[in-house]
Amino acid sequence: MCKVCPSWLSFILYNPIRKRLSDRGKILRESGIARESTVLEVGAGNGFLTEAIADHAKKVIVVELQDGMVRKLRKRMSGFVDKVEIVTADIAAYQVQAPFADVCLLYYCFHEIADKPLAVKNITRAVKSGGYISIYEPGVEVGAKDMRETVRMFTDAGFKKELEHKNLFSRFARLRKTEVINNE
Repeated sequence: MCKVCPSWLSFILYNPIRKRLSDRGKILRESGIARESTVLEVGAGNGFLTEAIADHAKKVIVVELQDGMVRKLRKRMSGFVDKVEIVTADIAAYQVQAPFADVCLLYYCFHEIADKPLAVKNITRAVKSGGYISIYEPGVEVGAKDMRETVRMFTDAGFKKELEHKNLFSRFARLRKTEVINNE
């Protein structure tokens, strides 16, 4: 079982120092999030990126596992009720009926998902053909080998890597869905 950041520690996820050190606009740009985008945000926590996405994109569907984070997220997103849909679920158990997302953003969360193969399957179902998946992982917790494995899981599911970089804090990869693979 993977450990997730508990909701009582959410103040470290959303604070003035992190807001100053993080370029949320750059994250949106390199993730391929545009004004007309519908975004699937997995593991939004208490909304550090959600509010920036909601302010910029057409719609955000958030899948968050923890009830405590969802409560904080609902409070923070109260001004965006028409643009943000919050689902309390594990992405591995989230039922996707048809592709709806132009972009799926996984920000510092994929390493915390317990059932990665099923999560990849559900995310793949959710992203439209030609859409993006944007993966950011903490460089301290996720090594190069683990990041390569994450990218491989998505390329095996029909995505093609377009961008990749690493800095002091993060590993990043953006992939585009190139084909429809039957994931039933």
